Amino acid sequence: MSDSDPTAPVVVGIAGGSGSGKTTVIQRLLERVGWDRIAYLPHDAYYKDAAHLPAYERVHLNFDHPNSLDNKLLIAQIQALLQGQPVDVPLYDFTTYTRRAETRHVSPSPVILVEGILVFADEDLRDLMDIKIYVETDPDIRFIRRLRRDIEERGRSVQSVIEQYLSTVRPMHLQFVEPSKRYADLIIPEGGYNDVALEMVISRIENLLAAGGSDQDRVNTGLDSA
Repeated sequence: MSDSDPTAPVVVGIAGGSGSGKTTVIQRLLERVGWDRIAYLPHDAYYKDAAHLPAYERVHLNFDHPNSLDNKLLIAQIQALLQGQPVDVPLYDFTTYTRRAETRHVSPSPVILVEGILVFADEDLRDLMDIKIYVETDPDIRFIRRLRRDIEERGRSVQSVIEQYLSTVRPMHLQFVEPSKRYADLIIPEGGYNDVALEMVISRIENLLAAGGSDQDRVNTGLDSA
């Protein structure tokens, strides 16, 4: 939300380590603020397409390094939403490490929610955000959650998840993710289970939306999938 344009959408960034509970926070925000008032942009939808690489090379890519993400496209789509234009968000296939042919159509909304482990690691991306939230959870809990997710949702083996965690996830967390929390306006321990912190965030978002007055209602809201 620009100081010169109080009716512009509110951009909220949510970061934190893999398995920290960011998804739970997002679900709570969507439920309380309203699905029809939030344009949701997950950072992991913007992984660079690895279709040009053979399968054995894709497996060894470092998906926890900032260079693995197409931040230029994400920034361009945030700017388009800020200008009242719809965007087509990529869909990433984590079983093949490639972008799908289809996309997800997202309409302009009063709130733009950007989420991912590395959303605070890019200065140009951070500069677009009005509220920056870092979700913090103990490393052992984060690993267990990641292990369960990658096995159940992404078809990975236990051994492959452990190897990836030790070779890239943990080192990149220490190098890029953890240091980025210094940019956060609010650090939330326990993720979506911290009711006090979430109430503060929701109140802040609602106050910013209210400051936009009735002009905000002119924004075409909604989330669609294509």
